[in-house]
Amino acid sequence: MAVIRPFCAIRPSREKAEKIAALPYDVYNRQEAKAIVQKNPESFLKIDRAETQLADTVDTYDPAVYQKAHDTLWEMVEAGDFVQEEKACYYIYELTMNGRTQTGITACASIDDYEQGVIKKHENTRAEKEADRINHVNICNAQTGPIFLAYRAHSVIGQVVNTVKKEEPVYDFTAEDGIRHRVWVIGEGEQISAIQGAFAEVENVYIADGHHRAASAVRVGQIRRKDHLGYTGEEEFNYFLSVLFPDEELMIMDYNRVVKDLNGYSEEEFLEKVSEIFQVGKPEEKEIRPEKKGEFSMYLAGKWYRCVIPKQEIPKDPVEGLDVSILQKKLMAPVLHIADPKTDSRIDFVGGIRGLKELEQRCETDCAAAFAMFPTSIGELFAVADAGLLMPPKSTWFEPKLRSGLFIHAL
Repeated sequence: MAVIRPFCAIRPSREKAEKIAALPYDVYNRQEAKAIVQKNPESFLKIDRAETQLADTVDTYDPAVYQKAHDTLWEMVEAGDFVQEEKACYYIYELTMNGRTQTGITACASIDDYEQGVIKKHENTRAEKEADRINHVNICNAQTGPIFLAYRAHSVIGQVVNTVKKEEPVYDFTAEDGIRHRVWVIGEGEQISAIQGAFAEVENVYIADGHHRAASAVRVGQIRRKDHLGYTGEEEFNYFLSVLFPDEELMIMDYNRVVKDLNGYSEEEFLEKVSEIFQVGKPEEKEIRPEKKGEFSMYLAGKWYRCVIPKQEIPKDPVEGLDVSILQKKLMAPVLHIADPKTDSRIDFVGGIRGLKELEQRCETDCAAAFAMFPTSIGELFAVADAGLLMPPKSTWFEPKLRSGLFIHAL
């Protein structure tokens, strides 16, 4: 059962929250991050990506970068830009995008639960990507970016959340991208006990997004344990910063594919090949968005086609039965000879947040065809993780993104 505990967050002062809150560090490249920090010197990116404060000649992973992150964070705390909660609390973090709201609990999850499989993964991580955040967390002595977790909804947690949300939030702002962020503090003893007890009844928690951050946080905890051989398990380094959302409120967006060429086929020949594998509808000038699992739409030669995967060809296996897996196995690999979508430069991926127009634009510039997918469901993600399997590359796109800097977990 899941150990999800309250903590004494370091969080922005009320008047600073909007300026400090920033999108995750890995959304931007170095120059994009630097431009944002120059535009908004209070952005948390100056801590998450501290190279933005140093000369371009300084390597992104230079030890000076992590030391700069440490110094900036704790200077801001000392200056009063951040305040530290005096007692352990849970926090409600609500995000609203396009009129749709999802509400999570900000808390700390157990590194033991991660290692023992109570917290389930659906992606592998790469050591070189982990190393950056290990250094950042270890040298800052704090976790600054929450891991996005999901759980099967529990009525008690929902009841507490609904009650607390009737009160005035400590933060309420709309960011430049139109996402509204609201935060409440759950500090009342009975409510804290109710949430902690409810999570103890939750059999599994799932990493929705942030696999590298989670792995890095766990690795830092392991390092600290070796440095503190008499640790009790209650120390903060045994836990990592998370926001947990109930499955019923989460939305996974489509993660679409574009290909650079048709592997020597003409457009007519390629359409014929696709029609041999899938049920292909008549061409349309207007956008066609997939309406259900087992469907995708293809943009080719200025036309949209609805493509249907025959039901008898959808495997029962939780990974092989994913639409993205079927497209890869039936079309990408045998017809286009794109065997490994993780490494093949002939395929690219477009998050659903960009819309279908982005797929058309790519086909008018550097691509030959596009495939709009029906979004993977949260149930499918859970099924893959429960089976101990891995999702194919670029299967899920979560929106809205959690902001960094609203909650900091000091180790």
